[in-house]
Amino acid sequence: MTQHNTDVVVIGGGYAGVMAANRLAPHANVTLVNPRPAFVERIRLHQLVAGNDDAVADYAAVLAGSVRLVVDGAERIDAATRTVTLSSGDRLRYDYLIYAVGSTGTVPAAVPGAAEFSYPIGELEQAQRLATRLADVPVSAPLVVVGGGLTGIEAATEFAEAGRPVTLVTDVLGPSLADSGRRSIAKRLRKLAVTVIEGSAVAEVRADGVVLGDGREVAAAVTVWTAGFGVPGLAAASGLSTDRLGRLLTDETLTSISDPRILGAGDAVSPSDAPWRMSCQAALPLGAQAANTVLARLAGEDPAAVNHAMAGQCISLGRKAGTFQFANVDDTPRRWYIGGRTGALVKEQVCRYTLKWMRGEADKPGSYTWKKNPRRGQVAVAMPVR
Repeated sequence: MTQHNTDVVVIGGGYAGVMAANRLAPHANVTLVNPRPAFVERIRLHQLVAGNDDAVADYAAVLAGSVRLVVDGAERIDAATRTVTLSSGDRLRYDYLIYAVGSTGTVPAAVPGAAEFSYPIGELEQAQRLATRLADVPVSAPLVVVGGGLTGIEAATEFAEAGRPVTLVTDVLGPSLADSGRRSIAKRLRKLAVTVIEGSAVAEVRADGVVLGDGREVAAAVTVWTAGFGVPGLAAASGLSTDRLGRLLTDETLTSISDPRILGAGDAVSPSDAPWRMSCQAALPLGAQAANTVLARLAGEDPAAVNHAMAGQCISLGRKAGTFQFANVDDTPRRWYIGGRTGALVKEQVCRYTLKWMRGEADKPGSYTWKKNPRRGQVAVAMPVR
């Protein structure tokens, strides 16, 4: 099937957006809109800060050659006229739009000093800013990492392995992990001499450290904030229905409940208000499935309900160790894990394969596959396309 008279605009050039664009490339005129000229490996941003990876790849290495790349921001989606207004002032017309804007690193405005003195790490520019700051700070100077999720753990261990004294402040260490995986990570943190303060919230961030909820003060030349992620406000600003975080609300075919010509994929989508965990593990199949919905409609067929299984959580613990936490298909953790150097090898292979899978889809559209989740078998009620 070839539909050269169909225009598809993909907003967002991350894992989901690239996968969707590649799958659609032979069937439509695809334009990918992204504010950066290179693909960002978000799962390596902590390495960028530590100085052992640049966390970017050439789009030529992951994107189909027939996809038109527009390096620009998207300011507004006008569903009524099927146009996207760009930061440059240009406008793009579409027959279908795939909303794959990803997620953002956030700092809570409610915590005094957090916006002024802390450094988030969830986006390329944020990581680059932190790397520049650390280049001016002696290796012996103390760091505080706020947040004990996967990003906080990876950042803390990367910095500690580089010889920096690190304190990790969190309510719970590795809340998404099983007790076995959590113990594995705690052991690695102890080996790297990372001080872990659990059960504490940061009440204030200062230029020279943080103040905890119980009044304790922890010195820090730099405070790194990894507690929480947000999403861009484009969908809400464009009048599309979103969840409380701002993710695009869709049905089970990834079709926006506001407009049948708009599909969502990746971190910024909430199918049936039950989103997957923000991760490239979810973004890749979501991107492919959003493309499948478009292809089904072009063929006059009913699109399938979104369905994919999660396999686990991959955590790097510096360059010499890692933990792979096995999970059930619904992303709940199992008690089994792979740790140590083998865990590090698994993590590195996963990082490399994300690029390989996208490149494979560019070379042979439709080749990327994923495991299904039998527990997510909802029947899709697709909106009529007008």
